[in-house]
Amino acid sequence: MTDEATTPSQSTKAAKSAKSAKSTTKYEPTKESLGTHRPPQWFMDAKLGIFIHWGIYSVPAWAPIAKKQGLGQEYATMQEHMRNNPYAEWYLNSLRFKDGPYQKHHEEVYGKDFPYEKFADEFNESIKSWKPSNWAEFFQKIHAKYVVITSKHHDGFLLWPSEHPNPNPNLENYSASRDIIGELTDEVKAKGLKMGIYYSGVIDWSFDANVIDSGVSFINTGSTDQNYADYADAHWYELINKYKPSIVWNDIGYPHKGKMKEILAYYYNNFPDGVVNDRWDQSSNFVRNFVKFPGIKQLVNKGANSLFRKGMTAKKKIAFGDYLTPEYQVLEEIAPNKWESCRGLGQSFGYNQNETEEHYIAADELIRSFIDIVSKNGNLLINVGPKPDGTIPEPQIQRLTALGNWLDVNGEAIFETTPWQKASTTTNLGIDVRFTAKPGILYVHLLGIPKESQFIINDLNLEFGAKIEFLLDKSPVSWENQGANLKLNLPQKIPDTPAIVFKITLPTHL
Repeated sequence: MTDEATTPSQSTKAAKSAKSAKSTTKYEPTKESLGTHRPPQWFMDAKLGIFIHWGIYSVPAWAPIAKKQGLGQEYATMQEHMRNNPYAEWYLNSLRFKDGPYQKHHEEVYGKDFPYEKFADEFNESIKSWKPSNWAEFFQKIHAKYVVITSKHHDGFLLWPSEHPNPNPNLENYSASRDIIGELTDEVKAKGLKMGIYYSGVIDWSFDANVIDSGVSFINTGSTDQNYADYADAHWYELINKYKPSIVWNDIGYPHKGKMKEILAYYYNNFPDGVVNDRWDQSSNFVRNFVKFPGIKQLVNKGANSLFRKGMTAKKKIAFGDYLTPEYQVLEEIAPNKWESCRGLGQSFGYNQNETEEHYIAADELIRSFIDIVSKNGNLLINVGPKPDGTIPEPQIQRLTALGNWLDVNGEAIFETTPWQKASTTTNLGIDVRFTAKPGILYVHLLGIPKESQFIINDLNLEFGAKIEFLLDKSPVSWENQGANLKLNLPQKIPDTPAIVFKITLPTHL
């Protein structure tokens, strides 16, 4: 069956219109009320965000190299994965394996008695030379539309001068010596970008000394104490009120005694253009205890082992929040609701000194993956892992620069677009094709360069009067329907580029 190119469907238009209107709804702290919130139009249009993982784990900056990227690894069990975790920002948890590579590395480099929290001294000394304006300028240059930075990762170290400091008496001044969140927020907003804040809700290893090494221990991670829940609540209210983020990005889950629904209602009511991610799951004491029963424990751990062996898959439904956040994954089809793929440029989010060129995603692959994500109603939140002094490693700079250069030419086919009737097809030469759309316009992305001047795009027809131009130089492209397919005749040799885009202006809007 062929697809005749038309404007975006009425359902897509209606959804876009609904999302563009500022809600006057008064949100209540209930699942039903919060579930009616939808992402604002700016987030639907933004497509590209920058994730930043930066903290005292950036000082040791060490993790083993995995054979493949993402959460699915070569290890048979979750325990082995966690012992050899390729995420450098998980350094403290991995260090708690007494027989693991982290422990061996740590003792060899820093000594057996060197505590993790001492990395704060070097981090705070290093950040004196950090220039947030350089980051903001670079992110704007590569066409990112929003930035999300870790305010507190799983180790509990704070990147802002909180009025609610860590209460652990052994962790005095366990925070950055500069207001990293505030300074970066000012610079990012000054460049016209939206600012988002990440916070590790349920996991805080400064409150919980237990190692995460299985499915059951993962479910039971985090303090169940009311004091910690109050601490997390106070932080989110403080971050929201002080920095007014456009994105509230919580990770892993939230304390079951915390006021999660009240926080979200407060945020939605006070920031109509704000958007919230999906990682707010709460495990009650009943669930925590239930999974510890011998038979249940075995099943849960077996399931977790399978997930880490085969790779995580994105959940389809959101309990709380506005959009899905699959990690190192891309959905297979157009999603009816907004989603955001988050990933590092290498195998880790935090800076890992062991990563070399071969461990980073190739620039061409990054660009093609980005197009694929956008064609399926997604955004890409691509991560940078700076060094302690704020320097972004050169391989990361190179890949993001390549993405920015491609967007210099082809950005109109990405930003402010919607998915088309379908996400993909192929050419007769075996090149993958992706689609994006605007009213009256269809963009056809070829994820490769045709070796012939004439080629066919399968399962695509155009109406009489449609016009095609090569987006690179605006030159016209002749075409003809050939059965159920579309034949294109290229007027010139295509330059070397990861993907080329054809702009089709549809006749109903001529």
